Amino acid sequence: MAPAGLLQTSLIWVAYAVAVALVLVVAVITTFTWQAPHERSFVVSAVAIVSLTSLLATVLLLPVDIALVSSTASATLGAKKDWATPERIDGILLPLKIVYYTLYSLDALLCLVAIPFAYFWYEEYDEVEEEEGTSGSGGRFLSALKYTAAFVFLVVILFLVGFFVPAAGNSHDKHLDLDYFKRLLAANNGEKSLTFGLGLLMTLGTLLYVLYTGAGLALLPVSLIKSAPSISAPQLSATTASALERNRELQRQLEMRSAGRPEGMSAKDQREMDALLREERTLARRERLAAEARGDGRSTIFHIWTKIQAVFRPLKLVGGILLLLIAILVWVSMLITAIDKAANSVCKQHCGYILGHINVFQPINWIFVQSAKAFPIDYILMALLILFLFSSSITGIATVGIRFLWVRIFQIKKGRTAPQALLIATVMLALIILAINYAVAMVVAPQYAIYGTQTFCSNEGGDCRQHLDLVQPCSELSRDTASKDVCTPTAMSTFLNRVTLNWPVFGAVDFWAQFAFLAVFLVVFVTSLFRTPRLNLSEIDEEAEADEEEGLLASTGRRFGATWQDITGRAKQQPQSEGQSSNGDHNGYGATNGNGSGSRA
Repeated sequence: MAPAGLLQTSLIWVAYAVAVALVLVVAVITTFTWQAPHERSFVVSAVAIVSLTSLLATVLLLPVDIALVSSTASATLGAKKDWATPERIDGILLPLKIVYYTLYSLDALLCLVAIPFAYFWYEEYDEVEEEEGTSGSGGRFLSALKYTAAFVFLVVILFLVGFFVPAAGNSHDKHLDLDYFKRLLAANNGEKSLTFGLGLLMTLGTLLYVLYTGAGLALLPVSLIKSAPSISAPQLSATTASALERNRELQRQLEMRSAGRPEGMSAKDQREMDALLREERTLARRERLAAEARGDGRSTIFHIWTKIQAVFRPLKLVGGILLLLIAILVWVSMLITAIDKAANSVCKQHCGYILGHINVFQPINWIFVQSAKAFPIDYILMALLILFLFSSSITGIATVGIRFLWVRIFQIKKGRTAPQALLIATVMLALIILAINYAVAMVVAPQYAIYGTQTFCSNEGGDCRQHLDLVQPCSELSRDTASKDVCTPTAMSTFLNRVTLNWPVFGAVDFWAQFAFLAVFLVVFVTSLFRTPRLNLSEIDEEAEADEEEGLLASTGRRFGATWQDITGRAKQQPQSEGQSSNGDHNGYGATNGNGSGSRA
């Protein structure tokens, strides 16, 4: 390989390695920021950090893919560079494909094996049995392995179906005679099995992407714009202290009023006293939360960080406005491409609505093509765009929560996220990333994501130095021989098109789901735009009881045990421990027992 080509490809991989190192730091900070401190588990934290790092490394591989294929051709002359022989191009693409398959296989193993194992490992923890020595790590390991085996069996069935079921994309469409489509259909059973499995996971991820990424894309900029609190922590503390003092004064008045009565308080006074006691508990919790927000008892570094956040709050407003403009631009570009594909796709649902060339001006695609003139601005912009969509997904999950239909199972909050919620959210993000890759490559910037900055010369001699007007962008539908020799599609687009061509049902669902994504964004954006932010004290009060509420739905293993006891009518016999109350206040799922449970393995 020529020194220039080797230097450029090496710089691309070095930049990716640096990005992955930064991603690891981000994954560590994110995990420990969102996880509840008193419920931290080494196994859960390690699995979450490795999974988030792998997911972000996967999602950042698309800009590397585009950069590598673009580096082999001259966009000005529409020809391959002198050093870019077919053998050398294969040598560039082979490591890229190995990294792709390695990361996607790692993501699949983490989401379908490691994360379920960590989830059930955490669920099998019982603090009482641990203290009494009746339960050891071996028992927890076997129990977690037993539940995880069901997921492994599901994965095996999934790939066996893809291996034996014939692909549905071998239709006799005239457009499928093109060399590009022939290469997509030329896959062995192993590749066909992999495309079926990832195609199914991508379709499941698209359903999550519609709800969470669509809502988060609108909420992330708006949340930055409206991030200034309507009431400060000191003001909330002072208001709560005043209300608490007034409450206790009213209690004293009621007690003094009934002090001389032999029969005690009247029924009316007793009801009023009960209401005051409930209000006192609420105000006490609110006062504790206000103290935590002020940083009482926290380190000096925490206080300094709080002050820095307050100082730079105006920058969050400017950043929110900028992200809002980008989100609207992305929405408009996606709408244009979706309509263009629905109307002008050469083979419609038979090939996943592949579009030969863009027929309408598409702003995002145009920005990437123009920015490619100043290396490496376009690759940086692509990485930032993908991270923006990924961050929007996190915002959507944090806002909507983890739900089954309308029932909220887990709540995602900074410093209050249960380990089970963290693991489930990681699996959801893994599926959403597959959908984000599809959206970016097929809808957001289709021409750029498939061929990057590559062009070809349509002149008969293959030399356009004197005929620059004959230089044309690469297209899947080009029948020109020069196009076949010059245009190298990205590995990601090739894989996605192979999925949609061999399994058209996946392509149809994924494509039409983009319109649902656009609708969700529009509804959430309009609603949040005209909704006046206000202080919700009831939400602040509920935060103090969030762990207890989540525990009712989170303790999967013990919930099954409780159901069986209800059916049989017999309770499980276990010795009464000193820290366990006899009236059932101990939850049994090992979350909290008054002094926290930070010792979980």
